Amino acid sequence: MKKIAVLCKDGFEEIEALTPVDVLRRANVHVDLVGMDDLKVTSSHQITIQMDCVFNDQIKEYDGIVIPGGLPGATNLRDDARVIEIVQQFNREHKLIAAICAGPIVLAKAGILKDKICTCSPGFETQLTGANYQEAIVQKDDHIITGKGPAAALEFGYTILESLGYDSSYLRQGMQYEYLMNVEAHKE
Repeated sequence: MKKIAVLCKDGFEEIEALTPVDVLRRANVHVDLVGMDDLKVTSSHQITIQMDCVFNDQIKEYDGIVIPGGLPGATNLRDDARVIEIVQQFNREHKLIAAICAGPIVLAKAGILKDKICTCSPGFETQLTGANYQEAIVQKDDHIITGKGPAAALEFGYTILESLGYDSSYLRQGMQYEYLMNVEAHKE
């Protein structure tokens, strides 16, 4: 079974962290919320969330990591040397790395976005030096997935799931995502 870690520090965006967890757990993927410093982490909207575990050396056993946005959560992750080190290691090992909203600034600091197609929340693209920034909801370039922001969280989660080799179509239907997309496409 694949194992994914969602890294969280104070100031993370709840939707961007919890939606991928929800999608992955519905597909029976093992996913842990990982507090970088504590088992309780407070989001950017002052909601305290209980993590599954605290960051330790076992992070190396995971198949992928997810970096949510939110401020100051993304900058807190970017400024944590342990996060940069694990992102670089996962990149060397060609493991899944996913970041959404402001989260790609962590990947940029780790130096893994050079010539990679990516997206992020408006305004953060200036910090993605060397990246091939694209206006898109979600972008996938090899083992790196990036998402635009909170509204992209479901598509981001489905893309992570598909990158792990799972079919997301049953979840897209069951969660009424396809219905939502069809309604939106037919609005006048």
